[in-house]
Amino acid sequence: MNQNQLIQDYESKYLKKEIPSFQIGDTIRVHTRIVEGQKERIQMFAGTVIARKGSGLSESFIVYRNAYGSSMERLFLLHSPNVAKIEVMRKGKVRRAKLNYIRGASGKAAKIEERIVSKTKAAKAEPKTKKAEAKVEKKTESEVESKPEEKTTEK
Repeated sequence: MNQNQLIQDYESKYLKKEIPSFQIGDTIRVHTRIVEGQKERIQMFAGTVIARKGSGLSESFIVYRNAYGSSMERLFLLHSPNVAKIEVMRKGKVRRAKLNYIRGASGKAAKIEERIVSKTKAAKAEPKTKKAEAKVEKKTESEVESKPEEKTTEK
């Protein structure tokens, strides 16, 4: 075994198993553990992922937020024990690996378009409108009513 393989085997023990897939441009909410004296609490930080780098145990990402006229950005280690949970709130559609241009931008200049789910996944989901639900219900009721009549006429 070479040295690189030994390091990867050692780091694999500390890698988190359940990490949601998120990319640059996604709006996420990061739950971090904060220890104050002997008390521990969870604090959330929501924002847009503007950078992601590294691999393995040293993978990190930067979350940027502009709220109430003040901008903040935080760097998180992906596999840190202080990161309790990561929630993906919405997917973003971007064409860059780093979104440094968002720093200092406000309003429409800082807006990121939402990435839409593919049509096959949307078709599998339940109908969203009341009209579509009514059509589905009418079809199933008419199919149920017509089938017993057909059976009786065949005999």
